[in-house]
Amino acid sequence: MYEVLVGTAVAVVVAGAVIGIAGVTVGWVPPWGSRRVLRPRLWGYGTLVSTAGLGTVMILGNFEGPSSAYGALLFTGMAVFLVGLCLQVLAQRAP
Repeated sequence: MYEVLVGTAVAVVVAGAVIGIAGVTVGWVPPWGSRRVLRPRLWGYGTLVSTAGLGTVMILGNFEGPSSAYGALLFTGMAVFLVGLCLQVLAQRAP
């Protein structure tokens, strides 16, 4: 079961990185978000940053929790993920 979860996590991180790179290089946004996004390059950067933070959290989250030596890196990964989400929100039009 662990292998399935790790495979799914890797697939999510890789898909996020590919979508972010597409947003940064050519300005492509997936169809489910293309109507709301005004600045696709900023949205792509936000996706890349949040994917990096998510990958960090998923990798370091397995090392004995936040009280371990990796705790500061774990919380840094969460902060990076939230910064990426903020960039994605800034790239969208107001509701």
